[in-house]
Amino acid sequence: MSENTEKKVLVSGCFDMLHSGHIAFIKSAAKYGKVYVCLGSDQTIYNLKKRYPINSEQERKYVLEALKEVHEVCISAGSGYLDFLPELERIQPHVFVVNEDGFSKEKELLCEEKQIELVVLKREPHGTLPARSTTDLRKINRIPYRIDLAGGWLDQPFVSIHAPGAVITISIEPETEFNERSGMASSTRNVATQLWQNQLPEGNEEQIAKMLFAFENPPGKTEIAGSQDSIGIVFAGLAKSHYSGGYWPSSIERNLEEEVLQFLESNLYLVSLGPRQEGYDVLVNTQISKARAIALAEAAENCWQAILSKDCRALGSALTHSFHAQIAMFPNMVDETILAKIAEYKNSALGWKVSGAGGGGYLILVSDEPIEGAQQITIRRRSTWL
Repeated sequence: MSENTEKKVLVSGCFDMLHSGHIAFIKSAAKYGKVYVCLGSDQTIYNLKKRYPINSEQERKYVLEALKEVHEVCISAGSGYLDFLPELERIQPHVFVVNEDGFSKEKELLCEEKQIELVVLKREPHGTLPARSTTDLRKINRIPYRIDLAGGWLDQPFVSIHAPGAVITISIEPETEFNERSGMASSTRNVATQLWQNQLPEGNEEQIAKMLFAFENPPGKTEIAGSQDSIGIVFAGLAKSHYSGGYWPSSIERNLEEEVLQFLESNLYLVSLGPRQEGYDVLVNTQISKARAIALAEAAENCWQAILSKDCRALGSALTHSFHAQIAMFPNMVDETILAKIAEYKNSALGWKVSGAGGGGYLILVSDEPIEGAQQITIRRRSTWL
């Protein structure tokens, strides 16, 4: 009998549409002892992802209980990313097992505090079976997300009217289903889904991006969404949009060089900050000036040059300067929680910024060394989905 047999092993998650990836994970977790599954409730999943699971919490619980490797299944009574906390206090596990994409600093600190062993597993399919995820099985639409890498806010006339400059965006494959209000252009992507369902149409990219921008900003809308979101989603690879006081850029440069895209994929890391809170207003206490707009434009240009030269250190510096220039104009982009998260990585990362307008989402880091627990991106190469 294994020495781990009597240990209690906690796993948590949605486990929607149970598939071979879930089974492989449960079997791996069972090697460490008796498996206790803390299941995300329907309401928690909706609060985090703005959609309900395909299968209800009771059906998911029933299916998991049928697995011989599972000792107990309970529906988590808490909420948010650590919804399992009440159950953890009751179960008192010896081991907490997570997948790589389920790792977070908060879970790591929790395990340190409770003296629980944290095991992070790689997503590996069984034998020759294909890799599976609930996202794949839901046939989630293939419309991309985007990262605004530098210069964000210059796509708004009330900023670029003070100084012309560029916004640099990356179109990324939807390998992760980013939460709403996470700064990855999820709201614009939702509009694209209304227009085209699960794939971008074929045709001229700028015309398609303009169509998306117009559909998201109909006549009479008071707060106009920035066109960098539409461009970042539609334009494959890397885009540099030049703004000079208008809602649409005067020109758009793009780069699909494989070495450049691989450089970005190898050196950019995302750390989750959670979704922005309802009622968050980034426009509170704005302090826009010509000097600050110029600083933002210069940082974006430096970022572009660093990317083209594939200089990781210069990229980190430019990214941080762009972020600081944003904060100088929009101080509500950060709070003490975000600043504390940044401080955790200041000694290991070469640069950082917060996704989108800030207030949550993701901390985007530049590093020439792997960052534990962070996720990386795959940049979209194709101009249209086939």
